[in-house]
Amino acid sequence: MSRFFAAALVAVAAVALTGCSHSGDSGEKAVPEPELGTVAVNPATSSIALPLDAYQDSAEENRRMDAVQDRLIVRCMARFGFTYQPPVATRAPTAGGAADRHQYLFGLADPRYAAVHGYDKDAGRPEPPKPRAPRLSDSAHTVMYGERPGARGQTGPDPRTQEEAERTDSGLVVGGQRVPPGGCQRESYRRLYAPAKDSVDLLYAFGLTSEAHTRAQQDSRVKAVLAKWSACMGRAGYPGIGSPYEVTQELGLAADRGGPRAVRAAVADVACKREVNLVGVWAAAEAAYQRRLVEEHAETLALYKRQREERFRLAATLS
Repeated sequence: MSRFFAAALVAVAAVALTGCSHSGDSGEKAVPEPELGTVAVNPATSSIALPLDAYQDSAEENRRMDAVQDRLIVRCMARFGFTYQPPVATRAPTAGGAADRHQYLFGLADPRYAAVHGYDKDAGRPEPPKPRAPRLSDSAHTVMYGERPGARGQTGPDPRTQEEAERTDSGLVVGGQRVPPGGCQRESYRRLYAPAKDSVDLLYAFGLTSEAHTRAQQDSRVKAVLAKWSACMGRAGYPGIGSPYEVTQELGLAADRGGPRAVRAAVADVACKREVNLVGVWAAAEAAYQRRLVEEHAETLALYKRQREERFRLAATLS
């Protein structure tokens, strides 16, 4: 699955917003918008917990699973007589403590960060050097990737699950043994994330999260608060910006996200978000649509959660 700093908490007050109905232009039956329930006032993004968070790995869990997958590769390569040493990944430092998974979900939201770094998401976090892949002999390359050296772009069989892979002939043999389809790299992935035919796609929960985010952006209450934020930005000297995701592009800040112009815009951006409680309303809508999807997909999500726990148990045996 994988291969910034925690914002300060603010005092949370609450108001209640009730749901309403909407319908499209197609004449279809109106689908009621979900009730938002309690809406926090200008919550720190680090304090936001969404229903689908429980189904997605944290950054630390992702690193752990990467290490487990590496160990599965080592074991696979050893079956063919190769000693494989995975490249050592250097962890990027996390400023201010634990990672905030929702830090930029609604655009920039932390006033202190905006005042110092503008839109520069990587400020104070130098990019760690990328680990070099170990040199492989031709035979080891074939076992690792399930293809002959120089044959990139030619696709062999790629079974979805390990069960299926064990019945699939890759057409490649090294040292008298059949190379698994996709080599040890793909085999390690299948053993960890898709061992059997009922394995739920690794990106299933992420797909639901993306769907909820899309629905929330179309919600009438989110649209209304975005319009208020846009009007506030206009009064601050930044007219015509319809979304927090468009600020750097609309203002030509892509090449210098942390310079003085960017800082001024970022300070205005966050101040306007706080004036209209954009993060509070949008986060409540995000949570409401996620709850709806969790209910609609409860059976598959339960299976996904069990399989995720099985991965963690496997990780413990390989530590």
